[in-house]
Amino acid sequence: MCRILSGILVIETTPVVISQSVAILVDGNNIERSIHSETNTPNTMLNFDTLVPRLLGNRGLNRLIYFREGKQISSKLKERLHSNYHGSVRPCHKSADIPLSIKATQLSNKVDTIIIMSGDSDFVELVRHLKAEGVRVEIAAVPATTSRMLTEEADYFHAITQDDWFTLEVKKPPRKKTAKSKV
Repeated sequence: MCRILSGILVIETTPVVISQSVAILVDGNNIERSIHSETNTPNTMLNFDTLVPRLLGNRGLNRLIYFREGKQISSKLKERLHSNYHGSVRPCHKSADIPLSIKATQLSNKVDTIIIMSGDSDFVELVRHLKAEGVRVEIAAVPATTSRMLTEEADYFHAITQDDWFTLEVKKPPRKKTAKSKV
């Protein structure tokens, strides 16, 4: 709508309401290795409380699934993802690539955007397939360990930086007192 106010043309805009549904699929092993490579410490973890809102912007979260190889998955992570995001953790027999790809394909007609958290070039063909199905595909990963082919194929790239992780302080066990021998 336009109107003239004191001789000046004023254009009034109506706010745009964005109602996109987003699925975030995390290749846990890939992201963990990337962060550990950047920090040189295995005690560094993603801060989902800052990262997820940044990835979503003003879009709605449909689901968050954290795929991770192996059965040793933190129960605290499972609980936190479930309670804060209704998310889930899926243990994978080997690599997360196949289970994540299957889930992305299953979700392609249920969401507007899929954010794949991985820098692995193995996902290039998945990105191409999802885009052909009409899904917006975004990649979120650590730039130094992300395939250039993957970022070029995606609709958007979110850099995961030190603002998106934290390092757990590891408490060292107290030193045992040793008896001094008398000489």
